[in-house]
Amino acid sequence: MKNKTKTGGKRFVYLATSISALGGMLFGYDIGVISGAILFIKQQFSLSSGMEEIVVSSVLLGCLVGAFVGGSMADRYGRRRLLIITAVVFILGAIGSALAPGTAWLVAARIVAGAAIGIASFLAPLYISEIAPVAIRGKLVSLNQLAITSGIVISYGIDYAFAASQAWRWMFALAVIPAAAFGIGLLLIPNSPRWLVGRGHVDQARTVMKRLRPPEEVEGELSEIQQSAAQQKGHWSELLSPYLRVAMIVGVGLAIAQQITGINTIIYYGPTIFKFAGMSSSSVAILASVGVGVVNVVMTVVSLQLIDRIGRRVLLLISLAGMTLSLFVLGLAFSLPQLTSSLGVIAVIVVMTYVGSFAVGMGPIFWLLISEMYPLRIRGRAMSVATVANWGANLIVALTFLTLTQLIGKAATFWSYGAISVGTWIFSFFLVPETKGKTLEQIEAHWRSGMLPRAL
Repeated sequence: MKNKTKTGGKRFVYLATSISALGGMLFGYDIGVISGAILFIKQQFSLSSGMEEIVVSSVLLGCLVGAFVGGSMADRYGRRRLLIITAVVFILGAIGSALAPGTAWLVAARIVAGAAIGIASFLAPLYISEIAPVAIRGKLVSLNQLAITSGIVISYGIDYAFAASQAWRWMFALAVIPAAAFGIGLLLIPNSPRWLVGRGHVDQARTVMKRLRPPEEVEGELSEIQQSAAQQKGHWSELLSPYLRVAMIVGVGLAIAQQITGINTIIYYGPTIFKFAGMSSSSVAILASVGVGVVNVVMTVVSLQLIDRIGRRVLLLISLAGMTLSLFVLGLAFSLPQLTSSLGVIAVIVVMTYVGSFAVGMGPIFWLLISEMYPLRIRGRAMSVATVANWGANLIVALTFLTLTQLIGKAATFWSYGAISVGTWIFSFFLVPETKGKTLEQIEAHWRSGMLPRAL
């Protein structure tokens, strides 16, 4: 009977995780679908390079807004309720994008969809981290990253399917299907027990915990959560307290670095980069991006198997080393005219290596760490700040990539991202803690003790 209870609890955790991770799939689909759609939107609406950057990056403005307002809303109204709202908002944004008669409408609809993505991008991993058993928390939270990468691949496949007909409106419209599944699925899962404790609903939290944990673990974990919640005020000002200073530096630093090391130049402009490298056909360039997306998914699966075994920090450092090498090689390939005839093949191979390196570490580990590092009552706010920094840096990269390639050249642009990756490796080596095998409450106690990050 006891084994059946344990198995049932684990199955329910996986069910709740899978449903909430659909928010990651929406995130991935929407940031990926624009890479193919923009080739045809640019033609239909006669966009300049500047307007092309605005259309691509408009979703990021919405992401910034969503991430900014979502933190306090998540702490006040609950993770599950807010995720349901994001599903509805995303559906509205997808329909609006598909029906856009002109550039202004399209930009506005992309901002609406972006607001939902901005909230879901941090709220889905936050919810998963709060229901996951400590031994598999890394794997479960990183399932959200797998959902993101799967969403990107699906969007690339949809782009390729509609490339011949140039039906970019259908590329956006089909996002309604996973968004509806996300919203309906959320009705089947409970509120986060940690959020319930933070709001004083201990009995409700106990009921939820009995569905998530074996009976003998419920009271002990519940008591630990209650003790942690009692030490917190739950105000924005707590983010500036001395004991959280290093944790905030790590979260915001990784948030910015994840973007300015160049990953979304590949996600947003992958087909464009391959056309830079000599691929004349839009369909072939999009198909090459599908291959890159598959590598992204496969290496994310590899990360899932390793993240709770060898730890977050080691994977992050390995990831950054691979990204750095790939960016310098890509820059070198664009700088050598004698490689012109084979540049397309080289670009695809190197971009795949770069994306694979990102997927095994930097991609999932940033989202995992910010879901683990912060105290219960202000977890939503702290993750909101880090997510705003992430989307802000994302917006800057999206708005400047094409301009940078024109001002300093393609090779120097990729070398610049490579240099930033070197700095990120050094930052991570000295400041990023190892959270493997620690409960969320133990991690909080470490920060309160004033010890250095690497002592965790």
